[in-house]
Amino acid sequence: MATLITSAPRVAVPGFLKHRAVHKLLLLALAAAVLVPLADARWASGSWPAALTVDLSKPLTHVSDWIIDNRDSHPLFLYGFGYVSNAVVVSVRAVYLVLLAAGWAGVTAIGALVAWRVAGVKLALGTAAAFLACGLLGMWLPTMQTLALMVVAVLASVLVGMVLGLGAGLSDRLDRALRPVLDTMQVLPAFAYLLPVVLVFGIGVPAAVLATVVYAAPPMARLTSLGLRGADKEVLEAVDSLGATGRQRLLTARLPLARKELLLGLNQTIMMALSMAVIASVIGAAGLGDRVYQALASVDVGAALAAGIPIVLLAVVLDRVTCAAGEQAGEERENTRRGRLYAAVAAVAVVLAGRLAGRLDWPGSWTLNIADPVNRAVDWMTAHLYSGVPVVGGTADWAGHFTTWVLDPIRGGLQWLPWWSVLLVVAALAWLIGTWRTALTAVLAMAAVGVLGVWKPSLDTLSQVLAAVAVTLVLGFATGIAAARSDRFERLLRPVLDVFQTMPQFVYLIPVVALFGVGRAPAVAAAVVYALPAVVRITTQGLRQVDPAALESARSLGATPAQQLRQVQLPLARPALLLAVNQGVVLVLAVVIIGGLVGGGALGYDVVFGLAQGDLATGLVAGAAIVCLGLMLDRVTQPTERRAQKGA
Repeated sequence: MATLITSAPRVAVPGFLKHRAVHKLLLLALAAAVLVPLADARWASGSWPAALTVDLSKPLTHVSDWIIDNRDSHPLFLYGFGYVSNAVVVSVRAVYLVLLAAGWAGVTAIGALVAWRVAGVKLALGTAAAFLACGLLGMWLPTMQTLALMVVAVLASVLVGMVLGLGAGLSDRLDRALRPVLDTMQVLPAFAYLLPVVLVFGIGVPAAVLATVVYAAPPMARLTSLGLRGADKEVLEAVDSLGATGRQRLLTARLPLARKELLLGLNQTIMMALSMAVIASVIGAAGLGDRVYQALASVDVGAALAAGIPIVLLAVVLDRVTCAAGEQAGEERENTRRGRLYAAVAAVAVVLAGRLAGRLDWPGSWTLNIADPVNRAVDWMTAHLYSGVPVVGGTADWAGHFTTWVLDPIRGGLQWLPWWSVLLVVAALAWLIGTWRTALTAVLAMAAVGVLGVWKPSLDTLSQVLAAVAVTLVLGFATGIAAARSDRFERLLRPVLDVFQTMPQFVYLIPVVALFGVGRAPAVAAAVVYALPAVVRITTQGLRQVDPAALESARSLGATPAQQLRQVQLPLARPALLLAVNQGVVLVLAVVIIGGLVGGGALGYDVVFGLAQGDLATGLVAGAAIVCLGLMLDRVTQPTERRAQKGA
């Protein structure tokens, strides 16, 4: 006898309730319903409570006073840091003297010949033109000072990075230990690296070089580890079958197979070292950066531009040469040794000819003064374009309106919010796109800002970052979409993005000061220009990598180009778009902080003031707050990858 089994009717659950983010939102709403009334009853004021603040000014002042008092007598400095400092000074001076001994003709010839051997005649001519332009602008000696600092800093950065990368590439345990450290170092603004080294080494070249090494070594370490771990397993097995030792396996197989990654790491290290070497002028590093810094301090746009152009030229040349070396890695060349010999003989001949002719220094009569005409142009802009322009208004009017209508309301809104509500919003954003660990890290980082006693300046900096990120994403996504849909536009845009991505952060302050004067709006404008190329590139690449089959399917169903973009390309490119947001936030923060040099205020001003006045307590507290703010923003905008977990 058959038994009839009746099942209860199944209740249909709306699809959106099954989404992971909806579950998180419901839990957050429940937590807010419980915690918000309690927090509001206990802390109704929006400011961070003084009871939760730790005053670090006195202990930091004591530490800095002790270091200053014992720097010339304590064994730690005499036999430890003192030797390091002396080695750096001697190395930089030796390289500088070698460059001076080679003379302007010798340095130009050597640079051109290296570029010729790496990438051909076109880049060799460009390299020679770049060095000659540095001399024509009257910046030959500052260029050599920057180049000497760069050589020592890059060599040290590559050495440190390769040692760490080798350890991480050969040891899983060390790789897991280094990963969070390198992650944190990569999101820190450059200014944050200046403070600890100044505390130990004081103002000058040693602090500048060591800060540059700390800033530039992580990409070399990451890419070295990546190259070693990505080596072809079949090749490694073949080497093992021949009875090779661990050392032979590393030298004959793993390192040669990782050559492209190593050269890419060298490229990234050189670019970051140049950027940091320029910023390090704030702590006494001579060279082009010091000329820019002094000119910006006196709002001398012409002098700043005269020093800024050689920085850009150096950056472009170094980037092109190292990129070309990476692209040609592993390619066989004919007559390589003979070509190198000819190049070396030619370089030595040029150096000897310059010494015999007594033409080592750049001739003073061969300089071109662009500072005066540039300053006259800036004065004309100040008189005619800053304000009073019919219909559109002037650039100063735009900056004022942006400050009044955008920056002030965002800052006021953030500072009006109760501190605990800011932490709740940070937790919600970090948890929605990540895990509870990322949310906890973000909340602790933001809370640390309040504990340090710089809650309001940090919110001021945050308001500038949010405004700059909003403008960057609107312009970057629009430009990236246009470049992804048009090959011709993408080809026209590529060289512009290449140049902008190689320019050090400091240089972006020069044109915005010329256009907008000083203040928070110019700092935001510089941050937008600096972050825009990365957002455009990532957006374009993400949209172009969408599966063509999905687009073809949408076309077959009669979808218009706009519908294909909204319903197919943008959803499928979501990981790339989120990465663009993350990179935009990190890059914007880096320049907003440097904007303290041109009136940006907030944490950037505190860092600059602390460095300039020797008030290390103020500078270190602001630097620590910048670190915490950068870590929070990175966690809030960096989604956690779960696909591997789902596929397991």
